Amino acid sequence: MEVQKFNYDNAIVRNFIIATLVWGAVALLVGLLAALQLAFPAFNLGLEYTTFGRVRPVHTNAVIFAFIGNAMFAGIYYSLQRVLKARLFNDVLSKIHFWGWQFIIVCAAVTLLAGFTTGKEYAELEWPIDIMIALIWVIFGTNMIGTIVKRREKHIYAAVWWYLATFIGVAILHIVNSIEIPAGWLKSYPVYAGAQDAVVQWWYGHNAVAFFLTTPWLGLMYYYLPKASGRPIYSYQLSIIHFWTLIFLYMWAGPHHLLYQALPDWVQALGVTFSIMLIAPSWGGMINGLLTLRGAWDKVRDRADLKFIVVALTAYGMGTFEGPMMSLKSVNAISHFTDWTIAHTHISGMGWNGGLIFGIFYFLVPRLFKTKLFSEKLSNVHFWIATLGILMFAIPLYWAAITQWLMLREFTTDGLLAYPNFLETTTQIIPMYIFRIVGGLLYFSGAILFIYNIAKTIAKGSLIENEPAEAPALINSEVRNPGYETIHRWLERKGVRFAILVFVALAVGGAVEIIPMLKVQSNIPKIASVTPYTPLELAGRDIYISNGCYNCHSQQIRPLRWETERYGEYSKIGEFVYDHPFQWGSRRTGPDLARAGYIGSSTYKTAIWHYNHFMNPAEMNPQTIMPSYAWLSEKDVDLTAIPTKIRVMQTLGVPYAAGFDQKAVADYMVQAQKISDELKAAGVNIAPTKEMVAIIAYLHKLGRDISPEGIKNLKIQNTKTE
Repeated sequence: MEVQKFNYDNAIVRNFIIATLVWGAVALLVGLLAALQLAFPAFNLGLEYTTFGRVRPVHTNAVIFAFIGNAMFAGIYYSLQRVLKARLFNDVLSKIHFWGWQFIIVCAAVTLLAGFTTGKEYAELEWPIDIMIALIWVIFGTNMIGTIVKRREKHIYAAVWWYLATFIGVAILHIVNSIEIPAGWLKSYPVYAGAQDAVVQWWYGHNAVAFFLTTPWLGLMYYYLPKASGRPIYSYQLSIIHFWTLIFLYMWAGPHHLLYQALPDWVQALGVTFSIMLIAPSWGGMINGLLTLRGAWDKVRDRADLKFIVVALTAYGMGTFEGPMMSLKSVNAISHFTDWTIAHTHISGMGWNGGLIFGIFYFLVPRLFKTKLFSEKLSNVHFWIATLGILMFAIPLYWAAITQWLMLREFTTDGLLAYPNFLETTTQIIPMYIFRIVGGLLYFSGAILFIYNIAKTIAKGSLIENEPAEAPALINSEVRNPGYETIHRWLERKGVRFAILVFVALAVGGAVEIIPMLKVQSNIPKIASVTPYTPLELAGRDIYISNGCYNCHSQQIRPLRWETERYGEYSKIGEFVYDHPFQWGSRRTGPDLARAGYIGSSTYKTAIWHYNHFMNPAEMNPQTIMPSYAWLSEKDVDLTAIPTKIRVMQTLGVPYAAGFDQKAVADYMVQAQKISDELKAAGVNIAPTKEMVAIIAYLHKLGRDISPEGIKNLKIQNTKTE
């Protein structure tokens, strides 16, 4: 049998490792700033670019795509070459992938801080960056699939199954969720609206967690855990069941983020059903990992890399049990819109992803650089600091969630809300936010020890960029011998067919849930009084989104008594048919705004109230944690962009009259002047072109269409038309 000589590309692995260390420090530091801002508003620094609404998406994107993403690519590129016995398909593609990904991260940070965002969680990046992501992702996939094709190992190992599912799954999710129409170089509107957009976004949002933060890391676990422990994976059969059931079931679970909301019951029911079923394959993977360590627990006791992997698997088990439980409607009524969701995501992010990164790097870096870890003692100190940090971070948030939920739903003996002011509940959980900061500081301190330890290990080691290797040439047969080869074992020899089956398993769930939602006219009932946004209101909505207001405020009132008593009538699916994108939110750090413009309700505020609230929130209420937005009174709206925005909306089916784009600016100025005059009458002189005027107009629009006054005005207009 011919033995072929080749070289592994270790340089690309080194590059992604270094990027992980750099971006990890940045991501965690930005997260620490965001945590400080929630407890101590002064940390918003009084600047437009450092408010919580701008910082929070930078933190989430930096953690997911910069820290975890770079670590994922490092782990995949190292293991892929060794299980396939082949150098990566193309060195140029590897370099383009690395530098392209770093450029995307920089572009993301700059644009998000500058307020260029789509307003969709975990998919905030604007259309030029979305295109770059798609191109770099295709390059990554081409490099991986090309390596699979030229492999010298007959069967594709379990880790590679998960890598393939990651590439295909993320590609589907990113492309479908990012279909948008540009309205400028860094402005776009999604083609989906309202409930449609909500279903697509949370199909993406939930499965971005699945196929960027779960499936590749399960693949890495299947490679690095046996390598680090010196034990074979516990069960090959269980790995097969784990893989196919998980990738099929995950794609159906997204709607559990939208329970009790303005969405058809059948979609919600599907999300709940498949979420519960996900417990079985998820725990199958956790058990497969933990039982791999049977007979190796003495190694776990002494080595930080194995301890981190054990904690990661434990966090994975906790998260994949908690997630389905939170999908039950009775539990979701408590957890949604509270810090429970934040605790849940950080258990997974800090424990599962962070634990695997630390464990894998402590194992991988010394072997890559042909040396010993700089300090085993430091790695063990890091383990205990990080574990304590996770607990001190998450437990106060669970406490905060239950506290706030109990207060929000409490009624007096007279049947009135015990705490009608939302801020009363916020002030009660500030101590928990301070404990969260302590936990974050511990975790960050551990990460600094990790970075120092790995950097010193790299410095004292020596990298062989092109590591010599050899393996027999691959002789692959098309025919399956039933006597010794199962169907799945045969399929593992057929990379293309395997990938096609993965695509089918992934595509079914999304297609069943999304396609029926796309026909607006037939599937989403219209409400006659709901009208499109005026040019001024549309501009104000864009300002609201660019400042990240959706990070703290929801616009979705669930049909729960304590919500309707506090905010007004529950939300209807027909209210949102002109919302590109939807703004239902996922966390209430402040009150819901769905009825902010509903005259006569307790939520309605005058123009001067909004002005004072934006200029100096602490003056309105000393206990508030909202930062000042004083620059809204200084910045002008770009009126030249208004006609383009109207034309894009017309393309999306919003029923503006033909030629309205040419009249839009004049319409804008007429409405803006009325608000400017109202503010002037209250003692504030402000030009109608300022952003403050536009965002006030938008807030006054919210809920007004279905208010008694809005419906009355519609009837008057209809009478005049007749």
